[in-house]
Amino acid sequence: MQAKQVAHAKQVSHVESDKHKRAGKVLSDLTRVEQYFQARPPMAIAVSGGVDSMTLAVVAHRARPGTQVFHALSPAVPAEATERVRQKARQEGWALKVMDAGEMQDPSYLANPANRCYYCKTNLYGTLTSLTSLQLASGTNLDDLGDYRPGLGAAAEHQVIHPWVELGVSKQGLRGIAAALGLDDLKDLPASPCLSSRVTTGIAIDARLLPIIDEAERLVAGLLEAGEGAPAVQGVRCRILPTGIAIQLELTQLADATMTATGEMTPGNNEATKLGKAVSIIDPSADWHQQLV
Repeated sequence: MQAKQVAHAKQVSHVESDKHKRAGKVLSDLTRVEQYFQARPPMAIAVSGGVDSMTLAVVAHRARPGTQVFHALSPAVPAEATERVRQKARQEGWALKVMDAGEMQDPSYLANPANRCYYCKTNLYGTLTSLTSLQLASGTNLDDLGDYRPGLGAAAEHQVIHPWVELGVSKQGLRGIAAALGLDDLKDLPASPCLSSRVTTGIAIDARLLPIIDEAERLVAGLLEAGEGAPAVQGVRCRILPTGIAIQLELTQLADATMTATGEMTPGNNEATKLGKAVSIIDPSADWHQQLV
């Protein structure tokens, strides 16, 4: 019995030690980011409503007076994200500047090629440079460099800098910073790419369709949240495919429901089953693009 107690005490001590190390790393990262902005002239930061850019803007604005914060209104931006930006601007005292980046008037963007994000960011940064003379900074983090992100090419062309990358801060690291700053509404916010990302490459972007995609995702999320026996869902995606529409669920953990060969739900998750053939279950450890219906 005594040996078990000693082993348990060691395990608890090890866990507590890891917690202290992580907390120390977060505070160190936060201090470095604050000093980064304090040592430089004010910058202009475009916020999408996600944890990366929003946390960066909070740190920059608190650390460096004169920081400018911009948000692009677009059919491709979920209404919830825009409202989140406006709310944070009120809380933090940002003199938020809202603009139209103009991507919906760009034929290259609307054609929805594989590098659509390049045209989106080209329009965004081009508009920003016409509105401010400050250095542009993005919320790109260290983990993003491992993904296919054509928008980074547009950033380079417009001399946009990436403080999280320069300071070696990952997604997990910036979530820790958000928590340390008391940004409880941001620290666990799931990733939510723009609504145009739901449209299969090569299918033209229709600005009238994007708000419908947004509404469909919110409707399904609401049904699952309210439904008894529904799976724990981290994200909902309404995909526009060449063959139709698919609703995809990103689960926090794999549930009992599975897909049959025809795409039908087997019993096990009541609300998911009610949604029928249009539903596919996403393994959180796998690639979205490998799991299209």
